Amino acid sequence: MLKIKFNVAYNGKNYHGFAKQKGNISTIQSYLETSLYELTGKKVEVLGSGRTDAGVHARKQCCMSIVDTTIPIGRMAKAINARLPKDIIVSNVEEADKDFHPRFNVKVKTYKYQILNQEYNDPFVRDFVWFYPYKIDLEKMKQASQFFVGEHDFEGFCSAGSSVATTKRTIYKLDIYNKEETLVNIDISGNGFLYNMVRIIVGTLVDVGQGKTLVSDIPHIIESKNRKLAGITAPAQGLMLYNVEY
Repeated sequence: MLKIKFNVAYNGKNYHGFAKQKGNISTIQSYLETSLYELTGKKVEVLGSGRTDAGVHARKQCCMSIVDTTIPIGRMAKAINARLPKDIIVSNVEEADKDFHPRFNVKVKTYKYQILNQEYNDPFVRDFVWFYPYKIDLEKMKQASQFFVGEHDFEGFCSAGSSVATTKRTIYKLDIYNKEETLVNIDISGNGFLYNMVRIIVGTLVDVGQGKTLVSDIPHIIESKNRKLAGITAPAQGLMLYNVEY
């Protein structure tokens, strides 16, 4: 038996999130487990660094599994990919330490959210952005973003249906910048994130950019722990799990 860890990149458009679900539901985890079953002839479980919701993408989702195979580890990525849909790609398969866990050992997670802020949508990027054709003040969004940095209770930035021991999380960095003139990037790194937390933060920052919420309102919104005071949950397709550090 061999304990392996590997990175997975995927376009989440056609999937109901990362985690497998009851019934014949297309998820990233279910496809990975099916691929490894076809490869080894044995049922295996794949664990990820965390869940991503339906429609959310990943550049680097770290996964782990225990497999029984004679395939050399250097050839395993190609063998797995040959059995996966073309919008799911495995890379960097390596032997994992015996104590490694892809979720519990995470030190930093980074998400990227992209907003296409122009008059017309773009068919070449529309599946990876929130198309937002209204004027937003990027400087005000940048000012507001820094109130999220540090350790806070983010209960007001969590959707219903989450079951966690604590809603306190630490944001290490939150950067907002234009990659291209109309493509707004929001990069957020932290020790962990609540259900829809990044998307609600983005929705709140866009409210600031629109003038619906004042920069000075953000500390109160965080401290209130009231979901109704925060912004909307930004659309899933603009979000990507960008990196996981151990």
